[in-house]
Amino acid sequence: MNSPIIQLLVLAGIAVFLILKLRSVLGTREGFEKPEVRSTDTESDRRRNGFEVIEGGPDEDIMDHAEEGSDTALALAAMKRVDPLFHVGEFLGGARGAYEMILVAFENGDLASVLPFISEDVYEALSSVVDEREKKGLTVEANFIGISDMVLKSASFDEADKEAEVTMRFKSEMTYQVRDAGGDVIEGNENEVKRQKDVWTFARDMGADDPNWHLVATGG
Repeated sequence: MNSPIIQLLVLAGIAVFLILKLRSVLGTREGFEKPEVRSTDTESDRRRNGFEVIEGGPDEDIMDHAEEGSDTALALAAMKRVDPLFHVGEFLGGARGAYEMILVAFENGDLASVLPFISEDVYEALSSVVDEREKKGLTVEANFIGISDMVLKSASFDEADKEAEVTMRFKSEMTYQVRDAGGDVIEGNENEVKRQKDVWTFARDMGADDPNWHLVATGG
């Protein structure tokens, strides 16, 4: 047997030895196996690092407008349980629009246009002011500028009759002037901004099909 053949046999023997050695150390694998990663973080570590997900936490729709655990927050939560479609943020948007619409209608003496959104008591109170102006021959020219601030002041809910009430505080700006029967300006100035504060309470039967809230009380 010549020298080249002997060298090949020796090399082949070494290769077989190395393959068997590697298999005994690494084992056999088919395809790609993702290595197992063991976390060393304890539960307290996860909490401290902010990774824990809290399920059933505070309702941000409520917490954005009421202190957690307050009577107002509890009342709003009760409203949601009765009417799952109730959303505080959407209510505030509607209250903003209702405030402007009712206020402008009152100044213009056109309460009929907002009758579906005000209670009978409020209508009678506002209507008496409008009638008194008409008797004196007074007219109001008002230009609503906008709401500078709006806050959900309080809320209550009667579990028995499902009557909900939400009280809002508004700060608004407008220009207005009052003219007498002869057309002369006797109050206000079209170039002067009037700042106004109002506290209004809206109510609704949460169990009724009517989704509209009604203005039931006004104050300053």
